Amino acid sequence: MKLPQQFKGIRLVVTDMDGTLLNPEHEVSERFFQLFEALSAKGITFVAASGRQYNSIVHKLQPIRERIYVIAENGGLAMQGSREIVSTPLDPGTKNSILDTLGRNRNIHPVLCARNNAFVSGHSNEFLGILKEYYTEFEVIDDLHLFEDEVMKIAAYHFESSERYIYPLVSEYEDSLMVKISGRHWVDISHPLAHKGHALEKIQRELGIGPESTMVFGDYNNDLEMLALADFSVAMANAHPNVARAARFSTLSNEEMGVEVVLEKFLESLT
Repeated sequence: MKLPQQFKGIRLVVTDMDGTLLNPEHEVSERFFQLFEALSAKGITFVAASGRQYNSIVHKLQPIRERIYVIAENGGLAMQGSREIVSTPLDPGTKNSILDTLGRNRNIHPVLCARNNAFVSGHSNEFLGILKEYYTEFEVIDDLHLFEDEVMKIAAYHFESSERYIYPLVSEYEDSLMVKISGRHWVDISHPLAHKGHALEKIQRELGIGPESTMVFGDYNNDLEMLALADFSVAMANAHPNVARAARFSTLSNEEMGVEVVLEKFLESLT
């Protein structure tokens, strides 16, 4: 663990959700909400940034949902309350090509992520059980190819390893799209500007806050762009090696409340 020696000037705190703020049971601690109130009272702004859908993020952060910025769908959508800040949907012309590519492996489970809902084919009851944790709103439809509404991203799940079984199939899209290994089991394919860094940069610009006043917590590759926008970049102990190398500081794992440990120190520095 390598914590900052001082927290002078920080005005914006950004945290990833799964593997970072959420514990292994996918819960937000009561201590975080207490720290949020104490730091908010001192003028600190919070951003929750996740590959999750917007509804799932605000469900986890229900008590403070109207008082924070939310970056959802890996940066494809950013909101502050009911106000939209960023929206970068996937080009509809690429959807079916991506689905065809993912279909080469029967053990890959694609999800079409729309603004307020998600859509799956429903061919695996085991996968649907997992999906409920990440998507509070989803529907089962017969053929994802026939879906014609706006799609923010395509998320793909593999029960064993996204890095081994999904990424090699979709890496061919990296020249024109954003392809992110967003977790041990997930890969996200989206608009080339649909990443957490793009959305965070918009928020920083709106608030007049630069990297020197920003603290970011992350654990996986989809956090790299936003970690680069913070002088106080913090990797979790359970972080992917790429994140551990990119971050300037480190903290305990999400199981050990690593975010709260740093925020405790930050709060102490303000009193």
